[in-house]
Amino acid sequence: MRLFGLFKRWSQQSLARQFLLAGGVVSVSAALVVGAFVTTLIEAAVTRNSAATTAMYVDSIIAPLLPDLQSAEVLDDITSRTLDETFGQGALGNRVLSFRLWRGDGTVLYATDRGMVGKQFPPSEKLQRAFSGTMLAQFERSDDEVGGSPVGTPLLEIYNPILQPWSGEVVAVSEFYEVAQGFERSLSEARLLSWLAVAAAVALFFLSLSAIVMRGSRMIEDQKVALTQQVAELSHLLQQNRALHARAQRASQRATALNESYLRRLGADLHDGPAQLVAYAALRIDSKLLVAEDTPRRLRQDELSAIKARLHEAMEEIRSICRGLILPDIENAALHDVITRAVQAHSQRTNTPVTLHLSETSAELSPSAKICVYRFVQEALNNGFRHAGGIGQKVRQTVDGDHIVVEVEDEGPGFDPERARPGGLGLAGLRERIESLGGHFSVKSSDKGTTVRMMVAAGGVEQAQ
Repeated sequence: MRLFGLFKRWSQQSLARQFLLAGGVVSVSAALVVGAFVTTLIEAAVTRNSAATTAMYVDSIIAPLLPDLQSAEVLDDITSRTLDETFGQGALGNRVLSFRLWRGDGTVLYATDRGMVGKQFPPSEKLQRAFSGTMLAQFERSDDEVGGSPVGTPLLEIYNPILQPWSGEVVAVSEFYEVAQGFERSLSEARLLSWLAVAAAVALFFLSLSAIVMRGSRMIEDQKVALTQQVAELSHLLQQNRALHARAQRASQRATALNESYLRRLGADLHDGPAQLVAYAALRIDSKLLVAEDTPRRLRQDELSAIKARLHEAMEEIRSICRGLILPDIENAALHDVITRAVQAHSQRTNTPVTLHLSETSAELSPSAKICVYRFVQEALNNGFRHAGGIGQKVRQTVDGDHIVVEVEDEGPGFDPERARPGGLGLAGLRERIESLGGHFSVKSSDKGTTVRMMVAAGGVEQAQ
C-alpha cells in the first residue's frame, strides 16, 4: 500500500521533475562508476609510466655492473660491493630504499639487506609474471619499516625483468622500492583532474538533457493547459447548444400554441369587425324599404347609402387587418429604416404621434433579427395604443456594446405584468419571438407609464446563458 502511494505521488510529478530526480540519481551513479573506472585506468597508466621510467633509470645504472647472470649462481664480492656503494649513496641511494636481485628459481642473488643474499624462496605471483617479461608496479604505503623508512611512507614497488643483451631472454628480476613522494602528489592531481573531468562531462550532459526535457515538459504543460481550456470551451459550447436546443424546443411548442391563438384572434377580428358590418349590410338589403315598390325614392337612396357606407367600412377594416399581417420589404433595409417604417406605419394607421430616437450608428442584423425588431415595435405600439390610448408613445434605439437595444414607452396608467394573462398574444408573442433569437425581453410598468424593452446581439443570434 505504501509502495502504491509512492508510485501515485511519483506519477503526479511533472515530466521535468521526474527526469531531474531519476536522471540525477542515474547521473550521480554513472559519474561514480565512470569516475572510479577512469581513475583506476589513470592510476594504472601513471604508475606504469613512472615505474617504467624508474626501472629504465635503475637498469641503466646496474646493468653494466652485473655479470652473466645466466651462468652465475652468485655475485662476486666486487660486484656486490659496487652495488652496495651504488644503492648506499648518490641518486639511487636517496630514491631506492630496498633492492633485491632474483634468479629464476627464487634465489636472492643480491639484496641491500645482506641477510637475504643467497636465500631461496618460492617465487611469488608477481615474481613469476616479471620472469615472463612483464614489468609490474604498485603504489602503496608501507606497513612496516622498509630500508629504515618510517611506517606509512609512500612507496612505488617495482618488479623489472633484466634481459640478456644478445638473446633478449629474462635472466633475472630486480625488485626495489622507490620513495614516491612526488609521485603521490602527481597521482593525487591526476585523480582530482580525472574526477573533475568526469563530473564536468556528466554535469554538462545532464544539464543539456535537463534543458531539453524541461523545454519539452514546459511545452507539454502549455499544450495540456491549452487542451484543458479547449475542452472547457467545448463543454461550455455544448452546454450552450443544449440550452439553445431546449429553448428552441420550448419556443417551437409555444409557437404552435401562439399561432393557434393568432388565428383565433384574426378570426375574432374578422368576425367582430368586417363580418358584422357585412352582415348588417346584408340585413339592410333585405329590408322592406328596398323590397317594397311603394318606398319613396329618397328613403331608398338613404338606405342604399347606409349599406354602401357599412360595406366601405368593412373593406377598410379588412385592409387594416391585411396591413398588420403583411410585412414590408425590410430584409435589405438598415436597422434605422426598419424602425422608422414601423413607427410611420403605426402613426398613419392610428393618427397618433410617436417620438422616435435613434442611435448615431446603425448595426448589421440578420433578416430574422430585422423582422423581430419590426414586429416588436409594431406590436408594442399597438398594445400602447390599445391599452394606453397612445399617450406619450416613444421609440428609442441604442447600442450597448455588441447588443442592439430597442425600447417602446408610453405614459398610460400602466398595468401589473405579473397579472398579465399567460395566454395573451401581445407580450407572449414578443417574448417568444425575441428569445428564439437568443435575445432578452423585459417589461416595466407603473402608474406613470409602461416600457417594453428588447435586446439582441448585433449578429442576430446570442449565445445561450
